[in-house]
Amino acid sequence: MNGPLPSDYQQRRKPRSAFASRTEYLDHELQSMSPRRWRPNLPFRDYRFEFEDWVPAMAATIGKIVMVAAIVGAFAGQLGLSEAFVIENVRYEMLIAAVLFVILVSGFFNPTSNLAGTHGPLIPLVPLIVASGGHPMALGLMIGVLGFLLGVVKGGSLLARLTSNGVAGGLLLYLGFIGIGGQIKSLFAWAESFDMAYLAFVVIMATILMYAYLEHIQMRWLAIPLGAVLAALLSFALGAPFEFSTEPGIPNMNPFYWWGEGTGWQLGFPEFHHFIAVAPFAVLAVAMWSPDFVGHRVFQQLNYPPRTEKVVMDMDDTMITASARQITGSLLGGGNITSSWGTYIVPAAIARRPIPAGAVLTGVLCIVAALLGYPMDLAVWQPVLSVALLVGVYVPLLEAGMQMTREGKTTQSAAIVIFSSALVNPVFGWSLTMLLDNLGLIGCKERGKDLGHTGRWIIPGVVLFILCVIMAGIGMFPGLPALWEGFREL
Repeated sequence: MNGPLPSDYQQRRKPRSAFASRTEYLDHELQSMSPRRWRPNLPFRDYRFEFEDWVPAMAATIGKIVMVAAIVGAFAGQLGLSEAFVIENVRYEMLIAAVLFVILVSGFFNPTSNLAGTHGPLIPLVPLIVASGGHPMALGLMIGVLGFLLGVVKGGSLLARLTSNGVAGGLLLYLGFIGIGGQIKSLFAWAESFDMAYLAFVVIMATILMYAYLEHIQMRWLAIPLGAVLAALLSFALGAPFEFSTEPGIPNMNPFYWWGEGTGWQLGFPEFHHFIAVAPFAVLAVAMWSPDFVGHRVFQQLNYPPRTEKVVMDMDDTMITASARQITGSLLGGGNITSSWGTYIVPAAIARRPIPAGAVLTGVLCIVAALLGYPMDLAVWQPVLSVALLVGVYVPLLEAGMQMTREGKTTQSAAIVIFSSALVNPVFGWSLTMLLDNLGLIGCKERGKDLGHTGRWIIPGVVLFILCVIMAGIGMFPGLPALWEGFREL
C-alpha cells in the first residue's frame, strides 16, 4: 500500500545541511510553508520545530502572566478582591488560552492567526469601566461579538490597506518610545522601593551592551532569554529582594464558581444595564485592535524574507480568533481582555519563525507555569519583566518604525501620528493621521488618488468620527468633561 502523499511543505523544503548559514535555512523554511486555513496543520507535515521557537514562547509566557495579572488586578482593585483571587484567575485564564486557542487554533487549525493575547492599552480604563457600572463578563462578551463581526466582514484587513507606511511607522515609533519610557520608570521605581536605585541603572546598562553585541553578531533573537537571565542574575547578585510565593496547584475550573454572587468575582451574571454601561468601552477596545494588528503584521513583513506572504498573520482571522477566545474566556469566568499577542509575534518575527511551532511551545509553557505556580513569581519580578519587554517588544518596535519612515514623505505622516497620539492616545493618532494622509494633506500626495472616495475620506472619516464620539463620551480628550456624565445629569 502506498503511504500518504507528502504535503507541499514536505516537497519543497530542504534540510539544514543544504544551506551555508542558519539564516538562509530559516528563510527557506518560511518560504516553503503553505499553511492551510481552518484545516488541520500537523507538525513535521506542515511545519517543523526549531530551537529558535523557544524564544517567542518564553517571551510570550512572561508577557502573558504579566499582562493578564495587570488586567485582572485592575478589576480586583476596584471590586475589593484579594491578591489570591488575582493569581487564581490568571492561572485559570492561562489554561483556557493555552489549551483551547494557543495550541489548537494557532498551532494546528490556522497558523496564520496570531495568538490571542491581552489588550494592554485598555488597562488604564478599567477603573472607569467599573465606575460606570460595567461587568467583566458583559465587557468581554461585547468585545467578542463586535470583534467577530469586524473580522467576518474583513474590516481589519481593509483598515490595514488604508494605513500607509508613514502612519504605521509613526505608530510603531510612538508605541516604542512610550513603552521604553514606561519600563525604565517602573524599573527605577522598583529599585528605589528598597533604596537601591543604582541597581536599575546597572541592569539597564548591562542590557544595552548585551543588545548591542547581539546586534553585532546578528543574534538579536536571543535577546529575550539572555536579557531575562542577565537581569535576574545581576539583581540576585546585588542583593535585590525576591521570594517564591505561588505554590503548585490547579485553579477552580467551575465557571459557576467564578460568576457566583458570593464566590469568584462575587458579581453574579450580568444584566441588561451592565451591557449598556460597557458598550462604549467595547467599541473602543475593538477599534484599538486595528492599529495594534497593523503594527504586528508590518513587523513580520519587515523581518521576513521575500515570498513569505502565506505565513504572515491574517488580520481578519486573528480578529475572529481573538473574539472567540474573548467570548469563551468571559463565559468561563476569566477576566482577560483580548488582543493580538505582541510579546509573541514580535520576538517570533525577529527569530524569523512562523506562528504555529512557537504557538505550541507557548501553550505548553503557559500550562506548566500555571500548574507549577513558581515560574509566575519569576516572570513578574520587575527586572525580568522590564528587560524582557524592552528587548523583546519596545526596542524592536522602534527599529521597525524607523525602517518604515526612511523613504519618501513618510516622516510627515509619522510626525503627525506621534504628535496626535501624545495629545490623546494612539487610537486617535492613528485614525486622524490616516484620514489626513489618505486625503493627501500630508505624506505622499499621489497615494490617495488610487484609493477612491471610499478609501480616501469616507471610511477614514467615519472611523475617526465614531472613535471621537466614543472617546468624548468616556472623557478621553484632555481638558474636556465626559459627555456620558453630562447626559446622566440631564
